[in-house]
Amino acid sequence: MSSAAPPANIADGPDTVLREEVRTAGMVWLRELIRFERTRARILSGLVQPVLFLVVLGYGMSGLVGTTAGFDFKKFMFPGIMAMSVVTTAIFSGMSIVWDREFGFLREMLVAPTSRASLALGKTAGGATVAAAQGTIMLILAPLIGVHLTALLVLEIIGLELLMAIALTAFGVFVATHIQKMEGFQVVMQLLLFPMIFLSGALFPLNGLPGWLGVLTHVNPLTYAVAPLRQVVFAAQDMPAAARQRFPASVELFGHTLSIGTEIAIVVVFAGIFIALAIRGFSRME
Repeated sequence: MSSAAPPANIADGPDTVLREEVRTAGMVWLRELIRFERTRARILSGLVQPVLFLVVLGYGMSGLVGTTAGFDFKKFMFPGIMAMSVVTTAIFSGMSIVWDREFGFLREMLVAPTSRASLALGKTAGGATVAAAQGTIMLILAPLIGVHLTALLVLEIIGLELLMAIALTAFGVFVATHIQKMEGFQVVMQLLLFPMIFLSGALFPLNGLPGWLGVLTHVNPLTYAVAPLRQVVFAAQDMPAAARQRFPASVELFGHTLSIGTEIAIVVVFAGIFIALAIRGFSRME
């Protein structure tokens, strides 16, 4: 009796390939979450700096700026401090790529039979999830400074933080794909991070700035991510008109006040650009 012929190889269909890519991205996403959960010091350090800014600048500047109709500078800073926590964690999440490269694990990922895009998307999704969670933890400070929270407000904050985190994590991943050493990544990120935060309106109102400084704030993508976060927080507060005028939340561009929908759309565009750059950076890695 002749032996049966081996079954013919059947090419994987598009659905199978897509499932494998999603599975790969999901594994990379889960690895980022496990890594973050095991580094308690990273969680603590991501909270200390924003809290320090809120306590030192918030309470220090409140006496100088004063209170307008019961609304003080600490309440103005609170959305910016949440954004600061998200951005710091998001950008530095790219450090794991440099770490994996130094220890050789990244090479094993790059030679795996999967697309580089799924790796980049998994890294971005994992870092963004961690960053959004880190920013959400800051909500425990809201009652301490008199910020009123509602269930709807918390959901809006989480959504905006996640969008912000996706954009900035993808940016961090893109930068990390071009850096070989951990020390170099830290230096570059520090040079980029603090100007982005200080020029975003996170820590001070954007009205009344000199012309050249106003231009820098408007070309900063973080400006359009902080503004919607501040608007949804302010909308849930009993905030008099005088306080809204003293502490504006929206971005003015070419003499027009942008709507929250326009600001979110700008952040979505930046997120798409940074994700494309991150994928391209991964595609060119060796």
